[in-house]
Amino acid sequence: MVVAAPASGHGKTTVATGLMAALRRAGHTVSGHKVGPDYIDPGYHSLATGRPGRNLDPHLVGEDRLVPLLLHGAQGADIAIVEGVMGLYDGQIGGDGFASTAHVATVTRTPIVLVVDISHASRSIAAVVQGMDSFDPSVRIVGVILNKAGSPRHADEVCRAIEPLGLPVLGVLHRDDGIVAPSRHLGLVPADERDDAIHALDRLTDRIAHAVDLDQVVRLAHGAADLDAAPWSPGLTPPTDRRPVVAVAGGRAFTFRYAETTELLTAAGCDVVTFDPLSDESLPEGTQGLYLGGGFPEVHAAGLSTNALLRAAMLDAVQAGMPTVAECAGLLYLCRTVDGAPMVGAIDADAHMTPKLTLSYRTVTTREDHLLAPAGTTITGHEFHRTVVDADDGHASHWATDTLHASYLHTHWAGHPDMARRFAAAVHAFAPDDEESGEPSDQSWGFLSPKQERKPRDRKPRDEVEWQPSPPPVEHPTTTNGLRHHGDAELEEGLVDFAVNVHDAPRPEWLDAALRASLEHVDRYPDAREAEKAIARRHGRDESEVLATAGAAEAFALIARVFDWARPVVVHPQFTEPDVALTLAGHPPEHVLLDAGSDFALDPAAVPDDADLVIVGNPTNPTSVLHAESTLRDLALPGRLLVVDEAFMDTVCVDGGPSERHSLASAHIPGVVVIRSLTKLWSIPGVRAGYVLAEPAIIAELRAQQSPWSVSTTAAAAMVACAGEEAMAEAAVRAARLTQQRGVLIDGLTELGIDVAGDPAGPFVLARVGAEIHARLRSAGYAVRRADTFPGLDPTWVRIAVRRPETTRKLLAVLQTEGGSAWT
Repeated sequence: MVVAAPASGHGKTTVATGLMAALRRAGHTVSGHKVGPDYIDPGYHSLATGRPGRNLDPHLVGEDRLVPLLLHGAQGADIAIVEGVMGLYDGQIGGDGFASTAHVATVTRTPIVLVVDISHASRSIAAVVQGMDSFDPSVRIVGVILNKAGSPRHADEVCRAIEPLGLPVLGVLHRDDGIVAPSRHLGLVPADERDDAIHALDRLTDRIAHAVDLDQVVRLAHGAADLDAAPWSPGLTPPTDRRPVVAVAGGRAFTFRYAETTELLTAAGCDVVTFDPLSDESLPEGTQGLYLGGGFPEVHAAGLSTNALLRAAMLDAVQAGMPTVAECAGLLYLCRTVDGAPMVGAIDADAHMTPKLTLSYRTVTTREDHLLAPAGTTITGHEFHRTVVDADDGHASHWATDTLHASYLHTHWAGHPDMARRFAAAVHAFAPDDEESGEPSDQSWGFLSPKQERKPRDRKPRDEVEWQPSPPPVEHPTTTNGLRHHGDAELEEGLVDFAVNVHDAPRPEWLDAALRASLEHVDRYPDAREAEKAIARRHGRDESEVLATAGAAEAFALIARVFDWARPVVVHPQFTEPDVALTLAGHPPEHVLLDAGSDFALDPAAVPDDADLVIVGNPTNPTSVLHAESTLRDLALPGRLLVVDEAFMDTVCVDGGPSERHSLASAHIPGVVVIRSLTKLWSIPGVRAGYVLAEPAIIAELRAQQSPWSVSTTAAAAMVACAGEEAMAEAAVRAARLTQQRGVLIDGLTELGIDVAGDPAGPFVLARVGAEIHARLRSAGYAVRRADTFPGLDPTWVRIAVRRPETTRKLLAVLQTEGGSAWT
């Protein structure tokens, strides 16, 4: 299905992205596509679908590749949504509609839904729709979506006017600026640069699902003609048996590149590794080629300039002859300056912003042999920028040598695969000086990099504080396993699992693929640095602020050993692994007990002022209570390490949408440590993957305590996969689904008269069912987590994991039978 409009500004991106997300939520596998060269819209499509966004542009790739590329991007999907460009019939200037939405829809034989902004007209909209429908008989419009209606009466007036045309109105959207992507001087702000993108998408999904007849959209999409063509494939073969690394610029400053570019490089025998020029201080290990795509370096010039270590490494690489492709933003980054801010300096030129927008398709012919093409090659591309480059040698916008290609021209390598082939061959042939000499490079393996040298943590000297001897832990009921009791101990064959707090949905295919692929590398010692880079990008932190660990358990063990704690405190009820770790390290903790009478709310004043280590969960296991960020900040005192266990934060929804509003993961607060785990949401407890976020000095201290190679190759691969765009989109969907499923469980428990603790925010609830019900449920075939092994709770409490509604209702029925009059 193509989503088109009479002109730009009618809401194509909003409606197309919302349709993708709503159809995905409804159970469809959706692929997203964009007519034209635009990079930003596919970023939103990727967020909505959980798959790479793709482009369909006959100027860039040739008309004959449109259908193969559509089929390639749609492989494994049951519906493809194609967002149009500009007005339906607007294409290349002077090309009589070439490269227009209508052109692409005709070639791909795809039906069209027309999105029309009706905010400034009513009956006249019908004339616009009729004109669009009759202008070209080969173009098939099958429905209309009305956008920005002022009121129901306004929308009804328009619908009545359209009805005689025989085109169904599939939905009506009313004004809501909250779901419009913010704009910048070049267009929309990329999804990668919007911290609220997932939350905004979730609200948009709700609106589209409510306002648009999705079933009818699917029926109309089934009317698309069959396409008799083979899906596109890279069709390249590796020139050598080695797999050299091509470092691809990413992060907020470099968001523009086509998905097929990296697929071509991978097919040509290269390992593509993304790095962030804003935060990474060195190139990925083994880098033999550089690809610097488009983006907004002028917006992030200050941040790029500040990273002097990477700029120096980039300059050394380019000057050493490392094959380098730089398109538009990459070109600016390689200049000496952008608006006066120092850049890499590999090109003797300076760039600056101008009021004029350069936006045009280009066709160029190479004059001489260079890195990407031999002389006489014709290449199609496009320009899109508001900068100019002033060069010392008179070059205006293009530098081409045997090892460097830097230009304003954006190219789609699927339309020119020989460019990818030549670049990959150059990468395979490149040998860094240190390889030729046999000398170890600056990036050779080392457990600590120079920026991770150990430094003492900045806190009050111990002789300035009157430390009191730590009293023994508060006694509490335990099983024979005591504090080591976990939900999996409740399981036996044949029991329905409500005990283990691991998400019960199937793992995403992209995660399973990453786990399987990691097995190809288990013949080498593991290296978690790429995982730490990915996590740093995920949370907007520097790599030196991240430590990958073998799950949260290892993190707690490292924290327990890193200092000679005088008065450690664990806020309970809470996960008991910190108690085990501290006790084994010789520092048995005190407990601050929260109680049901206050809905297990956290009062910072209850924590002793002289506690030098405080550990708290958020949301807390087993209460599922979410503590406010401001409350946690009040616990961050000088001379204290505050550890916040956010193992379940990625399952939280606030105000109806996935949110990490109360997370400290992206905050830079002295003395605060955040622990994350991938076990819960992604259903991989056997992989043992987690990480620590903190200031560099604390991370360095923890790293010094960590056993070498404690993080496996498979765990590192899981971390990289779960920090990517697909994971963020999937996490939002899972969090929203868990919230709905938790509501079913809470409503059912409430109807039975069962007390539920607090205001649950995690994928489980704490319920007071009575001392006998745990055993009765086991006899009936249901396992829940006994809660008396959590300090502060007694045998009347159980923790119940959130499961699918149909499974939950069976548990509720058993509770009703087994509980009898116990609840009342």
